[in-house]
Amino acid sequence: MIHHKLSMTSLFAVIMMVVTFNALADEAPVKAPVEVYWEDLVPEGFNELAPPSVQHNGEMSQLQPDAPVVDTFDGKRVKIPGFVVPLEGTAELTTEFLLVPYFGACIHVPPPPSNQIVYVKFEEGVRIDNIYDAIWVTGELSTDGWKGDIASVGYRLTGEAVEGF
Repeated sequence: MIHHKLSMTSLFAVIMMVVTFNALADEAPVKAPVEVYWEDLVPEGFNELAPPSVQHNGEMSQLQPDAPVVDTFDGKRVKIPGFVVPLEGTAELTTEFLLVPYFGACIHVPPPPSNQIVYVKFEEGVRIDNIYDAIWVTGELSTDGWKGDIASVGYRLTGEAVEGF
C-alpha cells in the first residue's frame, strides 16, 4: 500500500514536471534586439551628400528622397538611437513619429536622405518626455518606405519601447 502511494506521488511529480517544461518551452525567450546605427542603414558606396534637388520656391527640399535602403535588418527586432519628429498623437502619448539621426532634421533643416529616416508607429502610443533629447527605440524594422508631407522615408519600425539615451 505504501509503495502504491509513492508511485502515485512520483507519477504526479513527473506529470507536473512535464507540464512545467512544456509551458516553459512554449514561452520562447525574447531575443535581445540588434543595435543598429545610422551608418548601418546606408548601402556601401552611397553618397548621402550628393547635391539636393533644386527648388526655387523657398521650401526645404529633401536631399535624396529615394535613397537606397539596406535589407539586412528587414523583419528584425532592432534598437536604434535618434531624435523624434512627432507626427500623430496627443499631448501625453505619441502614436507616430519620424526617428532621425540628428536634432532638427525635417523641421529646422532639410530632411536627410530617405535611408536616414525611420517612420515609427506605436499602436497604443508612447510617452515622449522631451523631443530635444536623443532616445533609443526598439521594435521590428521594415524596408517598406513611407511618404509624408515633410519627407520620404526608407524604413518603418513597429514600436515596442522607447528609452532614454
